[in-house]
Amino acid sequence: MIAAMPRARAPEPPPEPAARAGAPYFVYILRCADGTFYVGSTPDVAERARKHNSGRGAKYTSGRRPVRVVYSEAHESRSAAQKREAAIKKWTRAAKAALVAAGAGQAAK
Repeated sequence: MIAAMPRARAPEPPPEPAARAGAPYFVYILRCADGTFYVGSTPDVAERARKHNSGRGAKYTSGRRPVRVVYSEAHESRSAAQKREAAIKKWTRAAKAALVAAGAGQAAK
C-alpha cells in the first residue's frame, strides 16, 4: 500500500517583523512633478517619500520627480492599508484630488 502524499498548501505570507507588530501602516498620496498622483502604502511615509525622490521608489515616480506627500492616513494593519490603497487607486483623479483637499491637514510633513 502506498501512503498518500500530503496536499501542498499555499505559502503563508511572512509574519510582520516584531518591531512593526501593532504599529500603524499608512496609505499615502504623492503629487508628482507632472501633477499626477501616486498612491501607495508603507509603515514609514517619510522614508518612503525619500526613496521615491531618490529614484529607488516605484518605477512610476522615478521619472516624475520630485514628488511630495500630499495626503496620508493611518490603518491598524498592513492588510487594511493595502485594501484602502487598492480602493483609492480605482478612483478617478477628481476623487483623489477631493480626498487630498479634504484631508490637507493630515498630510505627512
